[in-house]
Amino acid sequence: MSKKSDRHVVPSHDDGWDVVAPGAQRAGSHHDTQQAAIDRAREIVQNEGGGEVVIHDRRGLIRDSDTVAPGRDPYPPRDRR
Repeated sequence: MSKKSDRHVVPSHDDGWDVVAPGAQRAGSHHDTQQAAIDRAREIVQNEGGGEVVIHDRRGLIRDSDTVAPGRDPYPPRDRR
């Protein structure tokens, strides 16, 4: 089951690669290279609390996936001593 924070790296209709959220109608970002799109997808997923980055090949078939852990909370809990 897909989570809101998951992202797919898919070939763009124009050229290059898009980062797309599951069920989204449009790409969240566009990149010239697949690696740049993968890096951005990992960053988004980490910022959203962790999830999966699903990487597609040029034909649109899934070729790999990567589980990303949650990012560091910018507002950690206060010490309650």
